[in-house]
Amino acid sequence: MGKLGDMMNKAKQMAKGHPDQADKGVSGAERMVDERTGNKYDAKTDKAADAARRSYRDDGPSGR
Repeated sequence: MGKLGDMMNKAKQMAKGHPDQADKGVSGAERMVDERTGNKYDAKTDKAADAARRSYRDDGPSGR
């Protein structure tokens, strides 16, 4: 596996160990993109944030 893949796996493991902190990061990134694009891609950022949360939470996406 390449360096990028290794970094992704490390990030996922860290997020699984600290899901509340990871949620804050995902929410912040989603909010920043929405603000900078004038909510033009709101549905897509919601979908991406949910997918990110599912990647480190065993019980699926958490509520906001």
